[in-house]
Amino acid sequence: MSRDAKLLEKILSGASDANISFDDLCHVLHVLGFAMRIRGSHHIFTKDAVDEILNLQPRGSQAKTYQVKQVRQVIVKNRFGGK
Repeated sequence: MSRDAKLLEKILSGASDANISFDDLCHVLHVLGFAMRIRGSHHIFTKDAVDEILNLQPRGSQAKTYQVKQVRQVIVKNRFGGK
């Protein structure tokens, strides 16, 4: 299983939302085809086929728990996870 697939599985499982690094979360969104722009500490992800705009900020080197949940909801809703 590739690193990208493991990261996606970790996010989709929901078992370790507090242990997802911010860089890993951004990497998964990039791999899924989201465009990123940065304004201050805000990393804003958009994609043409997706209605939601994901606005993420790091908490140290970790992603915020509620933002990992938002990303998971967008992935599941748009069936990016292959499930």
